[in-house]
Amino acid sequence: MRQRVLFFDLLRCVAAVAVIAIHVLAPYRNELGVIPFNEWFTAVGVNGVTRWAVPVFILITGALMLSDTRPFDAKYYVKRRLGKVLVPFLLWSLFYAYLSGWSASGYDGAVSKEVLANSAEHATYYHLGFFYYFIPLYFVIPFLQIMVRKTGDAGVYAFTAVWLLTTLLYLMKIDGPWSIELWLYSGYLPLGYILFKKIPLTKTSVMIATGLGIAALATTVMMVVSNSLAAGEYTVGRWLSYKTLNVVLAASMIFMLCRYFGEGLSLGANKVVGFISQHSLGIYILHPIFLWPMKEFGWYQGHPGWVIPVWIVLSGAGALAMSWLFSRSSKTSWLLP
Repeated sequence: MRQRVLFFDLLRCVAAVAVIAIHVLAPYRNELGVIPFNEWFTAVGVNGVTRWAVPVFILITGALMLSDTRPFDAKYYVKRRLGKVLVPFLLWSLFYAYLSGWSASGYDGAVSKEVLANSAEHATYYHLGFFYYFIPLYFVIPFLQIMVRKTGDAGVYAFTAVWLLTTLLYLMKIDGPWSIELWLYSGYLPLGYILFKKIPLTKTSVMIATGLGIAALATTVMMVVSNSLAAGEYTVGRWLSYKTLNVVLAASMIFMLCRYFGEGLSLGANKVVGFISQHSLGIYILHPIFLWPMKEFGWYQGHPGWVIPVWIVLSGAGALAMSWLFSRSSKTSWLLP
């Protein structure tokens, strides 16, 4: 049991840091030809090697939910699983609709109203888009649980193999019925279950996953950079999508590495990782508040090699502290699932 806790705690920590990195580097991405090439390349490189962050959270969900052998309880599921995420998401969407109206020049209520009016199709703030494809997965999970229990390993492997093929087709821009967003995100759930329960934790399996992951990351960065240089502007195609095979391989690598090394954490590291993991979703929801002044007042002047780590620490620490304060009271703890 202890090994499992360490494993998932470490995964949540590294995923939270990677998510913040993706959001910190955003101001640099479209600066090709404006800032020195090495600065642009550093930011784009960080972007390319951290795209696994959001998929890792889905892999964790799949590993936990599909390995749960308890009988399905619809009332408990809706209240404790779906409701625990849905209600805070709706409230934070309102808050971020309000925040979206603020800029360095002051508050514009018309912007907030427009953002809120379009919230059914678009997130009220850039990081909340995650919930638009994560929450629907809760309606898929019960059916995948049935598949795991009724079809056994063969059914899970076949389902995941077909899904992996469609992520390759999607990457190659070969579209079809498999291009549906819900399908392309759903496959991470059984993959997480397989990586957790079915793949043996050996040096060989970890080395294979690492080799494939590194190759995927290198290819991702190379394709984004080369395509952007050819176009004369920042362009990514589908290489940075969460629904493509290259990102799937990178996320699988991170999953296996954390699973392999997670149990070797010292007692002190375990406490720190556990604390951060406990507030990982709070960090995800809150960190844009602390990035707001950086983006609105242009506080990112300098080489991204040091700017990105500094703002990861500042915004991450601020979000962690705020999440901890929220958790101290029963009146506010429910706001951060």
